[in-house]
Amino acid sequence: MPEWHDATAKEAQLGALLAESKRVLLGYSGGVDSSFLAAVAVERLGADNVLGVLGLSESVAAEQHATARAVAQQIGLTMVEVETRELADPRYAANPSNRCYYCKTELWGVLRRLALERGYGAVIDGSNADDAADWRPGASAAREHSVTSPLAIVGLRKAEIRLLARARGLPIWDAPSSPCLASRLAYGTTVTPERLSAVERAERALRSLGVTGELRVRHHGDLARVELSPSVLDEWLDPARAPAVVDAVRSAGFERVAIDLRGYRSGSLNVLEGVVAA
Repeated sequence: MPEWHDATAKEAQLGALLAESKRVLLGYSGGVDSSFLAAVAVERLGADNVLGVLGLSESVAAEQHATARAVAQQIGLTMVEVETRELADPRYAANPSNRCYYCKTELWGVLRRLALERGYGAVIDGSNADDAADWRPGASAAREHSVTSPLAIVGLRKAEIRLLARARGLPIWDAPSSPCLASRLAYGTTVTPERLSAVERAERALRSLGVTGELRVRHHGDLARVELSPSVLDEWLDPARAPAVVDAVRSAGFERVAIDLRGYRSGSLNVLEGVVAA
């Protein structure tokens, strides 16, 4: 458990850091990290000096867009939505292990131009201090576009952010992490709207079934590998309930379904491919 004193001390450092920027444009997703960062920024700088930008693409589930809009309204964040076209980049669509670099290059290029047009000197994102431990090629694109990560700079870790977000009454304080849908496709499997849609439909069907906690439907061609949170894994492996999981995923178009007995693991495709953080 994170220490409350340590977390609040870092939150104070975060506020002071943001105050130095005067006006900030935030790459906003509606997840706990960017929402907490947005809330602190609005509090310290004022709503007129913070702009949240939500990128819309087929790589992000529609439910995430709806959540982002609702949270922005709650915290008083001025938000605009922009379309990103990473799927039009053949380097991204080929789905190499550094796919995220091309995605973030597109995103930050769009946001940097918007910042210049609207007079925002700083562009920030919600990366936290834990993110450096995983393979995140998108971080290189952020550096190339002079995007800074205030949460990481002050050393705020995910558990601390959740604690502080809960204290602020943010409804997504305990929401499962939800990276882009393309992260569910095995490297080398071409990213297409159809495959992204299949993953989205499968995960939505499982949520409708009542599956809670971390959830990933990993796309391996005609095989879907389902990762469930360890806290609920045994419940859904029960012979009376497992067939419902299989049927739900098959309804999204997968021919074969496997429930991973190891449960959810962040970056499991990286593990399988031998990809590690630099």
